[in-house]
Amino acid sequence: MKKSLSVLLLVLWASAAAFAWGPTGHRAMGKVAEQYLNPKAKKRIAAILQQESLAMVSTWMDEIRSDSTYNYATEWHYTTVPDGKKYEDVEANPDGKVVAMIEKFMKELGTGKLNEKQEREMLKMLVHLVGDIHQPLHVGRPGDKGGNDVKVKWFRNDSNLHRVWDSEMIDDTKLSYTELAESLIRPDATVMKQWQSATVREWAMESMSYRPQVYSIGNGTLGFQYSYKYLSIVRLRILQSGIRLAAVLNQIYGK
Repeated sequence: MKKSLSVLLLVLWASAAAFAWGPTGHRAMGKVAEQYLNPKAKKRIAAILQQESLAMVSTWMDEIRSDSTYNYATEWHYTTVPDGKKYEDVEANPDGKVVAMIEKFMKELGTGKLNEKQEREMLKMLVHLVGDIHQPLHVGRPGDKGGNDVKVKWFRNDSNLHRVWDSEMIDDTKLSYTELAESLIRPDATVMKQWQSATVREWAMESMSYRPQVYSIGNGTLGFQYSYKYLSIVRLRILQSGIRLAAVLNQIYGK
């Protein structure tokens, strides 16, 4: 009975935490990535994805949550790292595999060992998970399910901290994903190189580093002031994820 309850709680946590950025944020990331693909990578990826854009496939991994065929991927969207720890300190932690799965997909894609369906689905998953790991609450701390258990008010509406960072700050900008992507200020060459040279584990630790800002929620009623302070972090992480995704895909398919 205890084992069954533990499994149920894990599934509920994973299900609640599976969305990162929401469709607008994920698609904006994909749109940014498309702009940094080299011609060879762009052509190869278009063939694999059957002409679907990175922007549109970026949400596929959330869309399949209702298909039990893909239940094995439920826990791939996030990881849990306690305050004061590094990812390496909790690498064997079963609560989330986003880092390990991104690293695995980067090694396996483009090897020629996958059939067409496997390559297409793995590529879609990689696109999504690169977005997930850049959402600060997908590198969560233990005990609050990536902020899902942190109940807040978003203006007058009941919400939770995870949802605020997934979508509510973004949605309140009233921008489409293409408008959001175009509004992001591109870095100079030096900063671009720094972003592209960071490892997947460094991406995770960057997300973790934003916890003081993320959890600065006062009495729990959030709105204009919170968004004014922290929407810039959302915008930065979407931009970084898009640029880094393109670099990864150029490495895999653009040589």
